[in-house]
Amino acid sequence: MEYIYASLLLYKAGKEINEENIKKVLEAAGIQVDEVRVKSLVAALKNIDIAKVLEQALAAPVAAVPAAPAAQAPAEEEKKEEKKEEEEEEAETVSEEELAEGLGALFG
Repeated sequence: MEYIYASLLLYKAGKEINEENIKKVLEAAGIQVDEVRVKSLVAALKNIDIAKVLEQALAAPVAAVPAAPAAQAPAEEEKKEEKKEEEEEEAETVSEEELAEGLGALFG
């Protein structure tokens, strides 16, 4: 995934997507470079119009989300609001240790 990100970063910066530039981006991010993956990526991207692919990705429809019911009972809405408020209060009282554990999970 990081190889694709490197190529997209180079594309966005207006730089040529070649082996040398991809290696520089990956090394700057502290990633150990796999020469074979870099070569295969560059070879695969030679025949791809990145601008067109990005345009198609942005124009792709988002997965259908079920519509919410038109009318809900007021009591149900009040209960949901109370639950949300309680959850927000609980979220505010997160300890520093819990935050550190969460960040550790993100960055391994």
